[in-house]
Amino acid sequence: MRIVIIHGQSHEGSTCLAARTLARQVGGEIREFFLPRDFDKPCQGCYACFKTELSRCPHYDALAPLAEAMLKADLLILASPVYVYHATGAMMSFLDHFGTWWVIHRPMPEMSRKQAVVVATAAGGGIKSTMKDMADSLKMWGVRRVYRLGFGVQATKPEEIPAGIRRAIDRKTAGLARRIQKNAGKRGCNVRAKGWFTLMRLAHKLAAPMEPDYGYWERQGWHGKGRPWRA
Repeated sequence: MRIVIIHGQSHEGSTCLAARTLARQVGGEIREFFLPRDFDKPCQGCYACFKTELSRCPHYDALAPLAEAMLKADLLILASPVYVYHATGAMMSFLDHFGTWWVIHRPMPEMSRKQAVVVATAAGGGIKSTMKDMADSLKMWGVRRVYRLGFGVQATKPEEIPAGIRRAIDRKTAGLARRIQKNAGKRGCNVRAKGWFTLMRLAHKLAAPMEPDYGYWERQGWHGKGRPWRA
């Protein structure tokens, strides 16, 4: 299995530990990227991607290795520690660059073949909201199945994590790894994305065509019987 981990920080802390533990439990080829070390560009709001295509983004040369790796992966892991009850700014800035991948714009059929996990850790609260920050994008990209894995580690460094919590990390990642392995190779679309796709398809029929989204859907055959999760 090809696994890509996008770390929302450049240090190797508790969140990194949990994400790597899961990846090793799943097994396969693992590729990691660290933000902002491997991508540090904030979205400029220039709309180049929406008006044309993502490759016209002024940051695309730096973004391309990460985007291409994600498209080739079987399993995506987005991992972020909790920063003020949300994912890190680096992670959110990275996800800002993929608005055109949302199913209401120009979804990538490759996402229907993938599973994904959002991983978050905190010394205290904010885990659920941080996981939601990352899961929103994965679901709206049309990823078939999105899992959530959060841990209250009661520590600021991996070596400070209590032994009981370390055992819980190992146990929960092992369980999730088995689910991921069981569901490998399947195709489909999560319910949320499928619903939004259906609404947008109706909007394309009722409203004036808006390019380049309309033309993209037409070429893919999605105004007919085609669907991203059947490509």
